[in-house]
Amino acid sequence: MENTDELKRVFNQFDANKDGQISITELRDVLKAMGSNYSEEEFKRVMEDIDSDLDGYINFSEFSTFWSTSSDAVNAASELREAFDLYDQNKNGLISATELHQVLNRLGMACSADDCVGMIKSVDSDGDGHVNFEEFRKMMNASSIPGNGDGSKP
Repeated sequence: MENTDELKRVFNQFDANKDGQISITELRDVLKAMGSNYSEEEFKRVMEDIDSDLDGYINFSEFSTFWSTSSDAVNAASELREAFDLYDQNKNGLISATELHQVLNRLGMACSADDCVGMIKSVDSDGDGHVNFEEFRKMMNASSIPGNGDGSKP
């Protein structure tokens, strides 16, 4: 995160007794205040995920690492949603073969309508003839584009 001061403020909101670390009790109190209904087991799991030195507390370094990892995941999810929305032309939450055909042709990719029907069928796990966001997410996670290992977009 670019703004360490802002991250420190968030950390301090969790660190109620201001001892420089977040206990499971402090974590539970803040998350419950935010409306979370985690079970005790879920709180322990969250704590274990963040507490990398396993001392029973979350220090600022661990919190910072967790926050940046979470931010990366949020950014990736946001980009995936934007990509889905690009194809979902009529904004009904589904990508049809027609929409896929229109977008691919607009992007200059020669693709027949039949090819698009085949592409939809290959990821349409519920058999409704469309790709919903969950199917799209699974497809994108399963296919890291080969031959593009430099990290740039195709």
